[in-house]
Amino acid sequence: MADRPGPDAEATEQRSDRSPVAWLLLVPVVLVLWPPLFNKISPTLFGIPFFYWYQLAVIPIGVACTTVVYRALTRRGGGS
Repeated sequence: MADRPGPDAEATEQRSDRSPVAWLLLVPVVLVLWPPLFNKISPTLFGIPFFYWYQLAVIPIGVACTTVVYRALTRRGGGS
């Protein structure tokens, strides 16, 4: 029982999951949750209004951001 650190010791340890790279995960969220950015019809792409193809374009952007963050954190040893 004496070997276990107290709650104060755990609070002072540096967390390894805080990384500036993790802020990159907000990019796809902001792109989808900010309607003035995509609330329009033109320009169209192959007859598809901007609103629809923009939403589909955000998917690979989100995948790319997630991949970059995952690789950066696992390379540093911050991921599990």
